[in-house]
Amino acid sequence: MIARARLHLCLASVLSILSGAAAHAQAAPKAFTLSGSAALTTDYRFRGVSQSDGDPAIQGGITLSHQSGVYAGFWGSNLAGWGTFGGPNLELDLVGGFKKTLGSATVDLGLTWYTYPGGADKTDFAEPYVKLSGTRGPLTLLAGIAYAPPQQALGRWYETGADAEAGEYTKPGDKEDNLYLWGDAALAVPGTRLTGKAHLGRSKGNKGLGPNGTSVTPTGEYWDWLIGVDYAVYGPVTLSLAYIDTDISDRDRAYLLPNFAVQNGGDKGKTIAGSKIVFTVGASF
Repeated sequence: MIARARLHLCLASVLSILSGAAAHAQAAPKAFTLSGSAALTTDYRFRGVSQSDGDPAIQGGITLSHQSGVYAGFWGSNLAGWGTFGGPNLELDLVGGFKKTLGSATVDLGLTWYTYPGGADKTDFAEPYVKLSGTRGPLTLLAGIAYAPPQQALGRWYETGADAEAGEYTKPGDKEDNLYLWGDAALAVPGTRLTGKAHLGRSKGNKGLGPNGTSVTPTGEYWDWLIGVDYAVYGPVTLSLAYIDTDISDRDRAYLLPNFAVQNGGDKGKTIAGSKIVFTVGASF
């Protein structure tokens, strides 16, 4: 009887240890996490300026993150008009960085490499960034700085849009830098599926036209802003409505024409940096 009791006790101890180990293994965080998103938007606006000629765009991306904070991924969108670079007219952003939470704040250091597969030469460029964010209750705030060092894609190869249309370089090979400062805010409305959001950005770079007749900072210096709302429909699906605008006037953009305007359709010739309400349906995992 004593031996049998000891055997039962040993078995119970082993089972307890194994069940505890299994529970610990289930609770242990995964070393890698894969996340992604997909969206359909009525206009692809980059820093307030349309990259899809005022037309809809399909977008999506995937990010692989390590528990150390290191991450890498990509994001893509179709292009048209001012954003056209030839080939499949596709923007593919390669992103890598390191994110760490310190107390109530999260610091994100990384680099975005903007590429245009199969498109015009000398249009790719790299842009390091630093982001600081934090959440208190329903409010989330973010501040960011992105600085692209001198590169040909950011240079002033043409003096005017007319020069670009004629294909006459005025300063081929020119290299310039670009600075972008921005702040975002999101406020979840308690008891609802709504989240209000706002964005304010400031661009400063070359005021000319790059090797493909475009510029990351049209007119050299301008503000862009956004006010909108997100509605969580079901699961990962979200509907977004946003009012987007810049302070680039018709007078400011005159020397960039005909490039800096809608290229096709009934709105041909109109600004691609004016106020617009943009609707987006997206999903994330």
